[in-house]
Amino acid sequence: MSFRLGLRKAIAAWTIRRIVRRLERAVRRLVARVEERGGPLLKGVLAGVRALYGGKSPLRALLSFGWTALKEVLARIFGRNRKPTNIVEQIDVGAPCRLVYDQWTRFEDFPSFMKKVESVEQVSDEKLNWKAKVFWSSRTWESTIVEQVPDEHIVWRSKGSKGHVDGTVSFHELSPDLTRVLLVLEYHPRGLFERVGNLWRAQGRRVRLELKHFRRHVMTQSLARPDEVEGWRGEIRDGEIVTTSE
Repeated sequence: MSFRLGLRKAIAAWTIRRIVRRLERAVRRLVARVEERGGPLLKGVLAGVRALYGGKSPLRALLSFGWTALKEVLARIFGRNRKPTNIVEQIDVGAPCRLVYDQWTRFEDFPSFMKKVESVEQVSDEKLNWKAKVFWSSRTWESTIVEQVPDEHIVWRSKGSKGHVDGTVSFHELSPDLTRVLLVLEYHPRGLFERVGNLWRAQGRRVRLELKHFRRHVMTQSLARPDEVEGWRGEIRDGEIVTTSE
């Protein structure tokens, strides 16, 4: 009888140890997945639970939760979120394609109707210096047009100490008096304001607003005196000017 009882206890102990080992492996896998993919809040909760499990007081566990969550947020803002943000926006403008394209190439006019563009200096046909407002600060960058085909598209690359934007704008004639402008941007944020705005997707909203400002300017100003809108009609291929303006 005692032998059977001892055997049962041994089997029960072995079964419990096996279950515990399985649970430990499952917990380790879950913790690894949280550490790899979890957001700031979930990682903060994990840190708090670990503190409680390690014998810390509820107050110390709460501090561990808050500090871990804060570190994750700051890491996403300053270092880990290295992927660029892709922005795709379009707008239909009630004007001929040639007029819309010509107005777009008058880059130095942008500050007069775009809210966040402070200045644009066209150094040459393919190089421009920009200054724009980002929250309460100003940012400057240099852009280089690598491809430009009249009435079709413009492709550019840029560089700046606080981030840069590469992109393409294309013009599509829907009818003789209706043009679609398609803007595709690849935004590489750097710095506190840029990364915070990137988390909020503020740049996409700003692009939509600026496109609306452009449409309003074309339809209220450019259409009223189209002969005065002289755009640059040259062509650029691989960063080199192939033909000059008419």
